[in-house]
Amino acid sequence: MTEESMTEEICAVSPKRFENFPEWYQQVIKLADMAENSPVRGCMVIKPWGYAIWELIQKELDEKFKESGHKNAYFPMFIPLRCFENEAKHVEGFAKECAVVTHTRLQADGNGKLVPASELEEPLIVRPTSETIIGEMFSKWAKSYRDLPIKINQWANIVRWEMRTRMFLRTTEFLWQEGHTVHSTPEEAVEEARSMLKCYTDFAESFLAMPVIPGMKTESEKFPGAEDTYTIEAMMQDGKALQAGTSHFLGQNFAKSSNIKFINRDGQEEYGWTTSWGVSTRVIGGLVMTHSDDNGLVLPPNVAPVQIVICPIYNEDTRSEVLECCHRLLDELKSRMFDKHPIRIEVDDRDIRGGEKAWEWIKKGVPIRVEIGMREVTSKNVCVYRRDESPKTCKSFGFSEFVNIVGNILLDIKNSLFGRAKKFRDDNSKHISSRDEFFDYFKSEHAGFAHAHWCGDPKIEEQIKSELGVSIRCIPISDAQESNSVQGTCIFTGNPSPQEAIFARSY
Repeated sequence: MTEESMTEEICAVSPKRFENFPEWYQQVIKLADMAENSPVRGCMVIKPWGYAIWELIQKELDEKFKESGHKNAYFPMFIPLRCFENEAKHVEGFAKECAVVTHTRLQADGNGKLVPASELEEPLIVRPTSETIIGEMFSKWAKSYRDLPIKINQWANIVRWEMRTRMFLRTTEFLWQEGHTVHSTPEEAVEEARSMLKCYTDFAESFLAMPVIPGMKTESEKFPGAEDTYTIEAMMQDGKALQAGTSHFLGQNFAKSSNIKFINRDGQEEYGWTTSWGVSTRVIGGLVMTHSDDNGLVLPPNVAPVQIVICPIYNEDTRSEVLECCHRLLDELKSRMFDKHPIRIEVDDRDIRGGEKAWEWIKKGVPIRVEIGMREVTSKNVCVYRRDESPKTCKSFGFSEFVNIVGNILLDIKNSLFGRAKKFRDDNSKHISSRDEFFDYFKSEHAGFAHAHWCGDPKIEEQIKSELGVSIRCIPISDAQESNSVQGTCIFTGNPSPQEAIFARSY
C-alpha cells in the first residue's frame, strides 16, 4: 500500500475483553455506534447501525416464518388484568416484571405540576408477552377443526421491568417476534414447537454464524404455564451461556384459561393445543459477545448492514482518478450475489483522515474493507482487509479477480467466524464425572459449559444456583431424539440418571 495506508492509526477497544468483559461489551456497542442509553431507566435507543442489524435479522426470520405457513398480525400492547388472572402460573412467572397502567390523562394540580387525572376501572398490563391477549382472540377464531391450525406471528415491543439492565441483553423495553399457534392434536403442536426450535437453530448457525445447542429446559426453567420449553443455548466469550431463542409447547393450559375450543372431526367439542416461540434483540448482544474482538465489533456477512466498504486514498491531484476507480468497482460488485441477495456495498469518500476512516469501519465490524489509491489504480489491483483477520493483514487481488471471488471470500469469513466460535465453545466445555470436580470447575470465574449426568432432582438445581450461580441450561436434543437419553450416574447423588445436562452461568 501507499504511505497513506489507513491501517497505521488503528487503536484497540479498551479494556480487553478477557480482562473486563462487561465493560468491553459496552465499549464495543458504543464505538460501533449501535445503541445508547435513553433518558428512561433501563431502556435504550437503537441507533441506525444497530437497527439495520435488527432489520436484517427480522427480514431473514420473517421469510422463514412465512415459508412455513405463518402469517403476521398485530395485537394490543395493553392487556386487561383479567386476562392474566385466568392463567395463574403465567401470572406468577411474570408478576415481578409487569408494568401496570392504572390511570388515564394528565392534568395540572394547584402547583402547576402534571398529575394523573382519572383511574381506570380495570388496570392494564403492558405486555411482557402476549399469550393471554392472543389466546382471547384465538377463542373467537377457532370454532371447528377446519379453522386449525392457526399460525400467527407478530413483531412487537415488550416491557419487562428489569432490575439490572444491559443494552440488548436485558432492557426494560425490547423488540422481538412472538409466534402463537393453535392445533387440533398434541402431536401437531409438539411438532410445531420442535420445528420452530430447528428454525431458530438453523438461523443462529447459518445466518449469525453462532453455534448453538438445542435442548429442553428443566421443570424449574420452563416458560410459565408451558408443558415443555425448548431452547437454543450459545456460549459467549466469557464462558457464560446465552439463551438465544425459545419455543414452547403449551399443552391445553392456555386454551383452557382462554376458552379456546373447537368442534373436532367426531363432532365433539375440545380444547385446542397451543404453542408460542420467540427471538428478541437479545441475539444482537449475542452477536457482539460471540464474534467481536479487542478492535471492536465483528459481524458475519449475512447480518452486516454494509458487507464491503471501499475506501479511496487520494490527494487533490489523484482524487478524480481514484474515485472513478472506486465507483467502477462499486458498479461491478453490485451485480454480485451472496447467499441469494445482492451484496451490500458502499464507497466511503468522506473527507477525513485515512486512519480515522479505517478505524471507524473496523469498529463497526464490516466484513471486507477495500482500499484503493493511485498505486492500485495503476496496477489494476485492490488491497483487501478481512475483519476476521488482523487489521494490518492486507491481501492484494487483481480488480477482475476480486469481483469474481468476492462471494467466496464472504462465505469464507462466515465459515471462519462459525468455526472459531465453535472451537471456543468446544475448548471451554468439559465432561464432568464427580460432584467435587463439578464444584472445582465452577470456582473459576471463566468456567464454560459442564456436561454432566443429573438425576432430575430440582433440589440439586436450587443448590448449585444458590451456591455457584450455575443453572441447567438445557437437556440437549437432536432432530432424531427427544433428549440425549444416555443412561449414567448422577454426579450429585449417585442415583441412576436418564440424561446428561449442560450446566453454566448465564445471562
